[in-house]
Amino acid sequence: MTFVITQRCCKDASCIAECPVDCIRPTPGDPQFETAEMLYIDPESCIDCGACADACPVDAIFSEYDLLAPMNRYIAINEAYFERNPLDENSGAQAPRPKGKGFGDRGVLRVAIVGTGPAACYAAEELLARGDVQIEMFDRVHAPWGLVRAGVAPDHPETKGVADMFTKLFAPDALEFYLNVEVGRDISLTELREHHHAVIYATGAASDRRLGIPGEDLPGSHAATEFVAWYNGHPDHADRHFDLSGERAVVVGNGNVALDVARILTLDPDELAKTDIADHALEALRESNIREVVVLGRRGPVQAAYSTSEFLALGYLPGVDVVIDETELALDPVSQTILESPDVEASLHLKMELAREYAAATPNGAHKRIVFRYLTSPTELRGDGAVESLALVHNELDGDLRAHPTTVTDVLATSLVLRSVGYRGEPVADLPFDSERGVIDNVHGRVAGVEGVYTAGWIKRGPRGVIGTNRGDSRETVAMLIEDFEAGRLTAPGAGRRALATLVSERQPDVIGKARWREIDAAERSAGRPVGRPRVKFTRFDQVRSQWPADAL
Repeated sequence: MTFVITQRCCKDASCIAECPVDCIRPTPGDPQFETAEMLYIDPESCIDCGACADACPVDAIFSEYDLLAPMNRYIAINEAYFERNPLDENSGAQAPRPKGKGFGDRGVLRVAIVGTGPAACYAAEELLARGDVQIEMFDRVHAPWGLVRAGVAPDHPETKGVADMFTKLFAPDALEFYLNVEVGRDISLTELREHHHAVIYATGAASDRRLGIPGEDLPGSHAATEFVAWYNGHPDHADRHFDLSGERAVVVGNGNVALDVARILTLDPDELAKTDIADHALEALRESNIREVVVLGRRGPVQAAYSTSEFLALGYLPGVDVVIDETELALDPVSQTILESPDVEASLHLKMELAREYAAATPNGAHKRIVFRYLTSPTELRGDGAVESLALVHNELDGDLRAHPTTVTDVLATSLVLRSVGYRGEPVADLPFDSERGVIDNVHGRVAGVEGVYTAGWIKRGPRGVIGTNRGDSRETVAMLIEDFEAGRLTAPGAGRRALATLVSERQPDVIGKARWREIDAAERSAGRPVGRPRVKFTRFDQVRSQWPADAL
């Protein structure tokens, strides 16, 4: 018997450190780790101890005998990885990081972290493991966890479980929250430096990339990132309106976020009512007329940006058909060459196999539909005062996999277009910014030319990777920070925790500390319990403010 890693894998790599026989790949530091869709367990080496399953923060690892029908295919997926990548006993997990050593005569290291998403939390975890630290984490909204709370789709509750891991890790007094506090408005970078040895910016990539075509700003055209934030209850988007009156929506882009959007638009609202979806979104989706979501990809099925696991999961959605015209799967010479390469990963073959299975299936006329179209790009959004249709063009790929428009194909009638072509970082006040890459200018996490300031996550490296990818990224940043601290290159703070708390509470009386967040978290969970939901979110700060006084700290 073996244990199997499944769709939910976040590449956190917690499992790797716990495996007593070192049979999980790829590992951080392996060239394949960045590009691999997930981690895999070698069935020939697994000793069935279950240590990896206990360590997994998102419940993605199961005994092969406990797999439900939708996940049985992952047995073969794990096997296939090692058929192409035989286990090399000399390429195992990284050496464990030093823990609890402290810093000797250097004393306590004080660090401010701007952001509370995955990159910020992994940085805090890494610092706490060293001991002799005090950490303050800042977020401008009233709840922590960043994209774990406001980006992960509500029908993927296990993935959100990583927040529970952080909650346990952050229990000690060494770490404090300053929620509902905006750095740059309520407190400046200069003031953070006066109270800390170092500051880490882990602010993510808050904006989206645009299509750059006529009609993109018509009502009915939105960024998918806004739609995701809306249905997840992010306070910046709780009051948004999306026109769900038509029967067709179009999603431009075919990454995992696009698939999230397509699922939410087609799932039975009664299924969504079991999740932590925002109440306003659930109400709107109950009234939705959308029956079909068309997902457009500018390149072919071989280059589709979605992961194989998310594509596979679509086939098990109740009451939803995945529709692909067989002509969409005719491979161009470039794609055929990729598939015939001896080095191509098995997941790519499976991606094509799944597409052919969907194409061969007979749709049920009573079901909603998710329709995939490849080698297709929008050229114009049309409508009189609002989106009414979308003009499309067919693409061809060159040898460098760049898509080139050729002939106009057709026009799709639609009243809702969601562009899902990538996130983008925004400039941060007082810090150098690489506008071409959309990141803070940095070298291995050290912000260029600014002493004592560091960066981690998407605002450091660009918007790529999954939740767990941030662990290695944050570990690199923290290593730079600790190296500088131990070498005496960081200026000691002139004031400590108590002075910081006083300053923040004077600037922002509605600050929310860790103790108050525990109460808010408990209240959300309590509200969800009677109706069978994991939580009912407070989506606006005024909802929080009405229940708790301002003395949050």
